[in-house]
Amino acid sequence: MRTLTKTLLAAVVVAGTLAAGLAIGQQTSQPASPDAPAAPASEAALLGGAPAALPMTPKNVRAITPPVTPVGMPVNAEASTEVQRGEYLVKLGDCVACHTQKNGAPFAGGRPLETPFGTVLSANLTPDDTTGIGRYTPETFYRAMHEGVDKDGQHLYPAFPYNYYTRITRADTDAMLVYFKSLPPVSHPLERNQMPFPFKIRSLMAVWNVMFLDKGTYTDNPDKTPEWNRGAYLVEGLGHCQACHTAKNPLGGNKKNEAFQGGLFGNWYAPDITPNARTGIGAWTPDDLHEFLREGRNVHSAASGEMGEAVQFSTSQMSDADLGAIVTYLNDLTPSPEKAVSAPDKQVMRQGEAIWGDQCAACHRTDAKGVPRYFPPLQANAMVQQGNPTSIIHYILAGASKAPTAKAPTQMAMPAFGWKLDDQQIAAVATYARNSWGNAAPEVKESEVSKLRKKISASYTTPAAHAAATAAPMTRPGPGTFAPSGTSSTDNGTPQAGRMATP
Repeated sequence: MRTLTKTLLAAVVVAGTLAAGLAIGQQTSQPASPDAPAAPASEAALLGGAPAALPMTPKNVRAITPPVTPVGMPVNAEASTEVQRGEYLVKLGDCVACHTQKNGAPFAGGRPLETPFGTVLSANLTPDDTTGIGRYTPETFYRAMHEGVDKDGQHLYPAFPYNYYTRITRADTDAMLVYFKSLPPVSHPLERNQMPFPFKIRSLMAVWNVMFLDKGTYTDNPDKTPEWNRGAYLVEGLGHCQACHTAKNPLGGNKKNEAFQGGLFGNWYAPDITPNARTGIGAWTPDDLHEFLREGRNVHSAASGEMGEAVQFSTSQMSDADLGAIVTYLNDLTPSPEKAVSAPDKQVMRQGEAIWGDQCAACHRTDAKGVPRYFPPLQANAMVQQGNPTSIIHYILAGASKAPTAKAPTQMAMPAFGWKLDDQQIAAVATYARNSWGNAAPEVKESEVSKLRKKISASYTTPAAHAAATAAPMTRPGPGTFAPSGTSSTDNGTPQAGRMATP
């Protein structure tokens, strides 16, 4: 009995560990129907929750071609309507983001999901019989979405958010399959599971499911309004917001007592989206949140990276009614608790202030109020004040590019500074931004910057490498940017930036 217990425990640990970063299972995320309950959908690996985002490492950057009206759509009016409904649900779930590789056919899979345990490629969702979902029936598709088991009885990894999708109604699941079956089939052979033993053993996920999978479609709360229930269905299900915005336990399950309070997602930190006025969206009006989801920016913030994709391919294409429902639900969440913050080192703040004046003030302004809807303010900025500084470090190291939307097509960009600021300098200016103009957040450590720099890429360490690795505007330093040693820190772009600040 003791041996059996140990074996089971080991399996649980392995399964949970897998969940932390393992790849997308064999299916895709799905949207919810306007009148149906919701299932939590997640596009991120279980261990991470990621945020409102920035640029990814070059090998993960992908150009997604928005899906066009599929050829071969049924001529039958009823069937055509079901295809269109399914298409909308798929947009609600932002399925294209994970299931489209760089420059690849929409939904044909192949996007690499790199985990601490190996690489998994996203599944092909086109109706190809051999490499896609052509042989899926409504029953097997429903099982994959709700139980994490594919048509052949193999367990899917919870990076495919079936633990959220289980809340999606049967009618919505069926409609999504109808849409996918209407797409042109694409043959795309993939060796999807590239993880080493024992992590590639899918059956271990059965243990994880026992611990963390709560089966059952969403049920309306009779004490709440229809709008609130619709918002819950979308946020907890198709939108799978907790996949990024909720911290995970060591086995990859949600920390339920920290729901929506922010979580680490890969090389980003998905911020707190509770009504906390300092670190969450409590200072945003409903119109502010609606504008952010529709346009990818507002007077408080701008979406880029993973969140930028979610806005570009999902929330910007939602109906106003669904956006309003999401706003209603999020604003009704319990605000995250405030945490005490120690004052940062004064010398670090002085150095950070000098670097801010050199590098940041031109766009974000000296008073950090920015330029509304173009250069986000850092004053009272929730992302800047997160307990985890991963995102602000990533912004400074690698830059960011705002996702274009129909209502806000201008793709504003922030340049990368990792090529000219060292780890200590970035830590200093990040600390300064997090603790000035009324902001308050833990001091950023040099070691935190160093660790993230190594993870994201060496491509941003020199002007030449950075220019070659990125195509975003405003990121390519001009000739002669490096100044000779001993130059005053007021000379923008020198290795000494900030170090000569007067005490």
